Amino acid sequence: MKKNNLLEVLSPAGDMERLHSALDFGADAVYLGGQMFGMRAASPNFTAQTLKTACDEVHSRGKKVYLTCNTLPRNNEIPYFEGFVRDAVDAGVDALIVNDIGLFSLVKKYAPDMEIHISTQAGIVNYVTANEFYNMGAKRVVLARELSLEEIAEIRAKTPDDLEIEAFVHGAMCVSFSGRCLLSQYLVNRDANRGECAQPCRWGYHLMEEKRENEFYPIFEDEKGSYILNAKDMCMIDHIDKLAKAGVNSFKIEGRAKSAYYVSVVTNAYRKAMDIYKSDPDNYSLPQWIRDEVFKVSHRAYCTGFLFGHPKECQYYENSGYIRDYDVVAVVEKCEDSMLYAQQRNKFDKGAKLEILSPVGKPVEYTAEHIFDEYGNEVDTANHAMMKFSMPCNDVFPKNSIIRMQK
Repeated sequence: MKKNNLLEVLSPAGDMERLHSALDFGADAVYLGGQMFGMRAASPNFTAQTLKTACDEVHSRGKKVYLTCNTLPRNNEIPYFEGFVRDAVDAGVDALIVNDIGLFSLVKKYAPDMEIHISTQAGIVNYVTANEFYNMGAKRVVLARELSLEEIAEIRAKTPDDLEIEAFVHGAMCVSFSGRCLLSQYLVNRDANRGECAQPCRWGYHLMEEKRENEFYPIFEDEKGSYILNAKDMCMIDHIDKLAKAGVNSFKIEGRAKSAYYVSVVTNAYRKAMDIYKSDPDNYSLPQWIRDEVFKVSHRAYCTGFLFGHPKECQYYENSGYIRDYDVVAVVEKCEDSMLYAQQRNKFDKGAKLEILSPVGKPVEYTAEHIFDEYGNEVDTANHAMMKFSMPCNDVFPKNSIIRMQK
């Protein structure tokens, strides 16, 4: 029997805007959080009402919605879980992503027909654990990020065909094992295992001798600096074929707290990469423009994590900041009668060299030779937040295509 041949691009949705970005740019499924039990407390997330709206929108496009309930809840939160599950069922959620074994049992009790995915927080690193979760009723396991391709392939070979395997392929990584970290809670009382991480692994650290108060001494792992806990971002855009052949079914993009622009661009890149792989699995070759796209979002330096064995050069010592070379200046609303109508996001001037990214094809270079405000008056700059404007354009771009400018 053949192993499961699902190949899914799974994108994050921190709110409705980012959900639309994921759908518009080609996600097969989205994962999102409610007001409780999710690992991204800083994201707007979804109420019971907006969750229903989100599910209706996603299902209208033939896609799926996975709801996170992957924190480690305390006693006082358990009474709220039944209502959380009931809301998920009423909204039409396709699966719940669960970490805690107690919550797993409650999902089976409150919603016996609900599909369950086991969160990466569970730290699954072998086929025995994957099989036990399958025997308990899990449909999918999200593997720990600390696995190599060879280890993933062995898990795939030694698990049932209908157990789906999900793996992270892009986004921020944590210095702790599968995100099990107490550093944030210890330093600032924000529990990473309850979605409140302050990311102290990104901070720069110094030593202070107890009798010399306010005299700080830098910590050096080497001459590059003292950001000794700061992990690079993962990027596997060049290795879709290897992941698929190892048995990964769902290719997960990290970033529920990231911008709509980030979700759009990275989803688009992996959608295009996946389509190229599926068209000719034995001769995967990524065009340079797709590879370039993942560098046009705010990101840290990239690496491939543990997937090719022990990670090398996966820590970034210089600083904890992001690399950001492009700004979104507008989002397309419509194109008609050789005019492009859009809404401004960041200031740009007449004569600016822009790029327009749509879900179809390569980014298109465009020069803003003329800009008209919503009343048809020509202006020299688009400098009012969310202003509506138009520009002459012979090409037609779908609604929500992105107009961006290099810094």
